[in-house]
This record gives sequence, C-alpha cells and structure tokens, in this order.
Amino acid sequence: MPMPPHSLHAALILSKKPHARILSIDDSEAKAFPGFAGVFYAKDVPCKNMIGQIVEDEELFAVEYVTCVGQVIGVVVADTHENAKHAAGRVHVEYDDLPAILSIEDAIQANSFHPNTERFLRKGDAEQCFQSGQCDRVIEGEVHVGGQEHFYLEPHSTLIWPVDSGNEVHMISSTQAPQKHQKYVSHVLGLPMSKVVCKTKRIGGGFGGKETRSAFVAAVVSVPSYLLNRPVKITLDRDVDMMITGQRHSFLGKYKVGFKNDGKVLALDLELYNNAGNLLDLSLDILERAMFHSDNVYEIPNITINGRVCFTNFPSNTAFRGFGGPQGMLITENWIGRVAVEVKKTPEEIRELNFHREGAILHYGQKIEHCTLGRLWNELKSSCDFANACKDVEKFNRDNRWKKRGIALVPTKFGISFTTKFMNQAGALVQVYTDGTVLVTHGGVEMGQGLHTKVAQIAAFSFDIPLSAVFISDTSTDKVPNASPTAASASSDMYGAAVLDACEQIKARMEPITSKRNFNSFAERVTACYLERVDLSAHGFFITPEIGFDWKTGQGTPFRYFTYGAAFAEVEIDALTGDFHTSRADILLDLGFSLNPAIDVGQIEGAFIQGLGCVALEELKWGDPAHKWIPSGCLFTCGPGSYKIPSINDIPFKFNVSLLKLGFMALSISRWMYFCVLSPLSVVNVRSYLYLYRNHMRTLVISALELFGN
Repeated sequence: MPMPPHSLHAALILSKKPHARILSIDDSEAKAFPGFAGVFYAKDVPCKNMIGQIVEDEELFAVEYVTCVGQVIGVVVADTHENAKHAAGRVHVEYDDLPAILSIEDAIQANSFHPNTERFLRKGDAEQCFQSGQCDRVIEGEVHVGGQEHFYLEPHSTLIWPVDSGNEVHMISSTQAPQKHQKYVSHVLGLPMSKVVCKTKRIGGGFGGKETRSAFVAAVVSVPSYLLNRPVKITLDRDVDMMITGQRHSFLGKYKVGFKNDGKVLALDLELYNNAGNLLDLSLDILERAMFHSDNVYEIPNITINGRVCFTNFPSNTAFRGFGGPQGMLITENWIGRVAVEVKKTPEEIRELNFHREGAILHYGQKIEHCTLGRLWNELKSSCDFANACKDVEKFNRDNRWKKRGIALVPTKFGISFTTKFMNQAGALVQVYTDGTVLVTHGGVEMGQGLHTKVAQIAAFSFDIPLSAVFISDTSTDKVPNASPTAASASSDMYGAAVLDACEQIKARMEPITSKRNFNSFAERVTACYLERVDLSAHGFFITPEIGFDWKTGQGTPFRYFTYGAAFAEVEIDALTGDFHTSRADILLDLGFSLNPAIDVGQIEGAFIQGLGCVALEELKWGDPAHKWIPSGCLFTCGPGSYKIPSINDIPFKFNVSLLKLGFMALSISRWMYFCVLSPLSVVNVRSYLYLYRNHMRTLVISALELFGN
C-alpha cells in the first residue's frame, strides 16, 4: 500500500521484565538518532490510557509498573521503519524487579486469578455418584495443554492518519474486528466513534489473533498520529508480534472419572485452569467455551466442572481457532483413553459406548437435536475400512522392530454461535446499480476463509444474477456500524443472512414494477425501477435466534446448533529417533447444505494441518520454572528459526476429506446458512481429531522401550 505524503513509521518501547516497577526512562539517545520525529508515553495520551475488551484492565502505555515482558512503555516515530526501530532500542529503562508468576501451577498456589472469573457447571451429582458405589472404578489425573502461536503470514499492521486537521481519524488495519479499532482509538483520543473510521480490505490470516490484540496496536499509534497531525504506520516484526500479541491459551485440567467395568462413564469432576497472562482480554469467554466442550460427544449423567482464569506475568493470551473448545476436548479424549486402558478395550469402543443420543440434555441444559454423530461414525468406519486397518497395523508392528504404526478414530461436536448473546448480530449494506451490478458491504472480514465469496454467492442467488455481477467492498465502520468480530464460526451464518435480508428488501420494492412485463436482463429490471424512483439500496440485519445462557443458573442454549464430525488417522513413528509421519487421514463432517464445498474442504484440510502442528510440532518455550536458561518471562521461540510450524512434508500421504451427504439442513433458503460451516473456526472440530497423535506416540514409544528392554 502506498504511504501517504509526510508519513512516519512507529516502533514500540517494550518492557524487558516480567514484573517490575519503572524507576526511570532515559530517551536522550533515541532523540538524537537520525530520522527521529517523536517519542510518546502515558502522559501524552489525549484522553484515556486505560482500555480493555471486557474490563478496562490494560494500560495503553505502562505508567509505574510492568506486568510482562513486552508490555508497551512508549512509542517512537521516525522517518523510516528501521530508524524508528533503532531509536526505540536506544530508550533505556531502569527497573526494580518484583516477584513474577510464570506458570498455572504458580498462579494456583498464589491464588492469582483474574477477579470475578470463577465459573461452575453442574449436571446430576458427581460426588454422590463417586461415594455411593455406583462406579466400579474411579481414576484421577491431570492434563497439561500447551499454547500455540497463530503464525499468520501478515503480522499486525495499521496505517492511521488524521483528517480535517485531526477532527477525524481514519485507519486501514489488519484486523478481524474493525469496530474494536474504532472503539479503542475513540477512547484513547477522546473523539466520538462517528469521527473514527477503520477500513479493512482483506488480511493475511488471523485465526483469532487479530480479534482484540490488533486493536491495541492501532490505539498505540493513534497517539503520535493525532498529536503530530501526520500519517503513522506500524508493522510489527515477526519476533515482536510473537512476543507481545498473545497465543492460544495453555490449560491445566484436573479430572476425576467414575465408570462401570464395561467402560460406561457415570461421573466426571473436572477443574479447569487457563493461563490468561497479565490481562483478562477474552480469557473468560475462552474458559467458558472449554467448559461447554468438556464432554466432547459423550453422555455423562453426573458432571461437575469448575473453571478459573489465572493471572500470570506473561503477555495476554487471546482468541485462537476453536476458542477453548480444542483444549476442553483434548482433556476429555485423554481420560477416555485412560478408561479404555483400565477396562482393556479400545478407545474407539469406549467412545462409541458413551455417545450422545438424540434428545440428550447437555451439562449446561441445551438439548441435542439433529444429531448425525452415529451416522458419521459408522460411515467413516466403513469408508476407511477401520477393522482391516487395525489388522494391517498389528501385522506391520509384528513385522517391524524399529518402526511402528498406530491408528485412531475420534469424533467431535462443536457449538456454533458467540457464547455472549449480544454479539450474535450482523449488518450489511446492499446497493444495486442501473447497469445490473451489485455492491455489497458487510461487517465481516475476509482473511482467506472465503467469507466474501460465500456472501457474494448469496447475493447472486437472491437476485438470480451471475456471481461476477456482485462486488464485495472493503469492510468499513462507516458503512456497517457496530459489527461483531469475524470469529466464533458464525460470520458466514450472520453476515450471509444479513445480506440476504437486504437483497429480499430490494426485491420486494422492485416486484410491483418487474411483475408488469418481461425484461431481457436484470439491468433492464433495475433501470425500470430506477425510472420509477424505487429505492435500490437496503440495509440488512440479522440476529441469531433462540440462544442465550445464564451463568447464575448454569443453564441455557449458548449455541444455535452443533457441527458433528469424525476423523481417522494412521501414524508411523521411528522408534529410534521419534520421527513420525501421518500415513493417512480421513475426515467426514456434517456441514448440512454447503454453499461452496471446495472452500469448505480447503478450510478443513488447513485446520487439520494447523492442528497437527499444535499437538505434535509446535512448542512455545518461555522463561519459566521449566526453562530456567531463558530470561524470566521471555519468549525464546519467537520466530520460524526456533518455532516449527507444519510444512508440506507434514501433509498426510493419503488425505481424504468428505462432507456428509444429505446432512442436517434448514428447510427454507432464509435459514440455509445455519447449517454450513463457512468460516475457519468451525473446522476446529478437525483439530481435536489430531489429539489422537498423542495417544499414538505414547503407545509407540512405550512399545519401543519394551523392545529395547528385550
């Protein structure tokens, strides 16, 4: 993007301590650096220095204390990106170190939790079930789930400039939530939101990482832009982006499970803790979704789940594809595997024995409806020939001493909707022109998931025109206000429905004119309506119906529906080196009526590989009690040299993705979007399938050790 005239570049002054008091700041060297144009701190903020997603607990610029490495202390602007970065590095900060909390266990021991974030869910009476002797066996254990870097191709970036001598502010940002940028900048500068405009054409990946943390970056650079009355651009370097903008939450799950000798689960007592970092951000919502998904697809008569959000001295963690769901499901699949070992059955047998059935009531009160899980499971078992695959693996393991194979079949369900009710709303603006073309603007952001393509398809279908006649404009807060983030597996549902609503309004206005005679083209129909002074523009709106949850009672319907899926995988491991590869992966999902199966299949494939990275390749290494050689609170794996994401060599040799034919779908076009998986978060179901790798590798490594013993 060409830079406006007289533009400046920004770089951040970042804390180097996880918890400390700021004693002094010396920026004299920075001010003498070539190209230097200004340095700004909390004292320079025009209005509010406190911002936040749910609660305002975040200082835009640290004032007296820092609570993580990478916390922003100030911002330097200069004539080039390099000069700004070097000048920021020449700002010297003196600290007085304070004790730091650097793990979930430390937080639990210190009772370090974010205020008002404890959550409870209950069904039946788990403790009574344990004590009454109904359970033949009871097991207890812990599961640690690590974090994951988003590693979007495009790092956080914002270009912001004043308009009308600072009376207005406009920006272009790489974000999933332009409205959050608008809100944060408005608060920081003291301008009404109507005078702050954020536009986003498309972004180079997000995966949840640009839902809230990108807004913070934009708010920081709004200060020098506003005060200097000049355009300012910031693009975070990869190492800075990874260090300060948060990752997937790590979790600790402590479980107690009671079951019969045949493997039927009767009771679950679960304590969930997530590592929020130094800010609340979205951590409470992520904990809540993890609690909702802590049964995965299993009917458990008695459940008690307690959840806490841990305050630690790390940069705030944030949203990531699945939003806590994968962590909850991983913990479940872990104890399912242990139950299988206890009763000497396969995990697949235990899973199938405990499946939800149609009409079951979940541990938060929602009723299971339109459940296609059993059908998916049976079809996948048949298509992957699971019985013979088991025999083939057993034969391979008998015939090979140093290479071993493992297989697994795993089901999931994932709830679709924002679990915060008011966020389930969407708007769109549709404008029809006399040449027969249509301009659509909606509140969703295109980040490679195909959202704009799906929305354009809906408009083209509604008007019965070619897809090429529909153009999707950039997402802009001055076109569609108060838009929810592009997240929660709900964007295509909501924005597609909002666009359809606007199209139907226009068609209804056109109908009295177009019904009078035949026209050769849509352009002729539109022109005839224009000549009759028909309004050819409409604002569409949509709210997700029949949802809501009350945490005071622990009951409600947080999700409009569930997507169901199942996956089979075969993994081969070298028992001497630990090197492994996925020989085969088969995935079957019920997406109902898919608007664009090609896009959906591509999203599923990408999610599977990202999930593989999460559970088998990617590891965040922080300066904590487990890595004392790393400076306290610092991220060591802050680039591709030390943080390994999947590559082309990690794709399964055989990779089959299928969509369930004639799955659950709506009966009317106006509701069809509900039963499509159209955004990347929805395929988080696939991620949980990859947790089977953990069991594969555990089994195979144990086998290798036994061989060494022989």
